[in-house]
Amino acid sequence: MTSAVDGGVPSHGRIPKYYAVKAQLLNLLSELGVGALLPAERDLAARFGVSRSTLRQAISELTVEGRLRAHRGQGTFVAAPKIVQPLALVSYTEALREAGHRPGRRVVTAEQVPAPPELGEGRAWHLERVLLADAEPLGVESTYLPVARFPDLLDGFDPTTSLYAHLAARYGVRHAEATERIETVLATPRDALLLGTNPAVPLLLMQRRSLDSAGVPIEWVRSLYRGDRIGFETRLRVD
Repeated sequence: MTSAVDGGVPSHGRIPKYYAVKAQLLNLLSELGVGALLPAERDLAARFGVSRSTLRQAISELTVEGRLRAHRGQGTFVAAPKIVQPLALVSYTEALREAGHRPGRRVVTAEQVPAPPELGEGRAWHLERVLLADAEPLGVESTYLPVARFPDLLDGFDPTTSLYAHLAARYGVRHAEATERIETVLATPRDALLLGTNPAVPLLLMQRRSLDSAGVPIEWVRSLYRGDRIGFETRLRVD
């Protein structure tokens, strides 16, 4: 028989000391408010009656979860709520603006490479960009598109703007359906550098193959998102 769990506390009531401190810290974060500096470790350890190592474990988990943000040389601050994006065939630019944030992109790579299996044979454009939200790195997106279908893709296209809008305006191509897979991974040193994050922070890996209304592949996209700064939601219904 499985134990009933309420708020992370099992029915027998026994929890690790760091977890009790974590719950107390969450209450403190609500009192302090977004952007507030967390009190010094020694003060918090004395306040909760625990060792500094126990306190650090609680702070570490809250940082990984995106509740706290550590800035070297400045301290640890209460983080803003995560950005929530829809799981839908919409432009990153449009979705972020609707959520009240300022979208942006920083180009890392724009080149031709052998096409990935998801697009078939031939050559593909590879467009790698760091996705920004309010000038903060949120994800790294690698998009592959068939060169045969989009031979002059980069002509007149500003890679810091919406690719979906460019495909619709220049080629009349619109996304009709997609298959998407989501899983968690840890950041490589390169990923961490591009995202400005700690390699220990989990990332959300999303792989999407998009088709037009005729069932012809448009793109294959591999995206990495910071699990501490973004969440995704979708609406489910019975067909």
